[in-house]
Amino acid sequence: MALRTPLCDALEIEYPIVQAPIGSATTPELAAAVSKAGGLGHLAVTWRDLEETREAIRETRERTDRPFAVNLALDDATTVVDTDPHLEVVLEAGAPIVSFSFGDAAPYVDRVHDTGRTVLQTVGSADAAREAVEAGVDVVVTQGLEAGGHVQSEIATTALVPRVADAVGDAVPIVAAGGIADGRGVAAALALGADGAWLGTRFVACEESNVHETYRRRLRESDETDTAYTTLYDGGWPGMPHRVLENETLERWRAAGEPPAGERPGEGDVVARTDDGDDDPIERYDEALATPDLEGDIESMALYAGQSVGGVDEVRSAAAVVRELVAETRETISDLSRGADSPGR
Repeated sequence: MALRTPLCDALEIEYPIVQAPIGSATTPELAAAVSKAGGLGHLAVTWRDLEETREAIRETRERTDRPFAVNLALDDATTVVDTDPHLEVVLEAGAPIVSFSFGDAAPYVDRVHDTGRTVLQTVGSADAAREAVEAGVDVVVTQGLEAGGHVQSEIATTALVPRVADAVGDAVPIVAAGGIADGRGVAAALALGADGAWLGTRFVACEESNVHETYRRRLRESDETDTAYTTLYDGGWPGMPHRVLENETLERWRAAGEPPAGERPGEGDVVARTDDGDDDPIERYDEALATPDLEGDIESMALYAGQSVGGVDEVRSAAAVVRELVAETRETISDLSRGADSPGR
């Protein structure tokens, strides 16, 4: 059974599966593997400097001739460089698709289109989706509250996707993000009106992702009740809500009565640092991602994960994950079709 939607045509991909831009966990290896398997791989470059961005895109292009995306977060508090020069490097380096999140993509759409590239924007409401379409965005991504990492919506995916589908109509393809871990979730997103699915937590646990083994283990061991939606890890991106795995840092903060910044238990404690000791240490409430080069109390860090984490039961290659998602989605759609043709009880 074919699994082709308008998203596949818009992005020139084989399957409507998108790897989310999972911050510092993204690598050229991961993005290229997802794209080579028929989905859309993603690089997150907001936290990279300009030369690192250029090199990551170059390496990804060397690994695959298929489309991949590069993401820029537009919230000023996140950036290590201004968006304008960063975008210039992204385009010069040859990124075929640019995605924007946590801000208004409108000022950048024409600039991307002038180079013949495609623009995605993540939104958290139907109104924001309408504005994105009016600005000329090619694909709208709807991020639901269930998502892991930093979250820009207060609406559940199942409520948000139909609203955005109604608001956008057939103007542009829609991608559903948040709470999707398997083919049943992908099929559900398509039934809700989306043209594809955007998965983060599932790809964080892949072999190619740049994450600490302790983080990977926690993902495998956790279930859907083990995440918290909070603004606690604010060192580096203050005020931006995020979803993380439950841990000792959260427990101590709650036990202390959930005090504000400046009065939180262990504030200023160094919980991890790079194994060579050269870079800035990670403090307890920093938003830094747990990468393999860190040593220390990794479990006390921000371990980003969505409510789909219960569907992460083992570490696989990115290609294997894409293949499994496609097979599960086809099977689910087939089962639903057979059920629709069957008489009721």
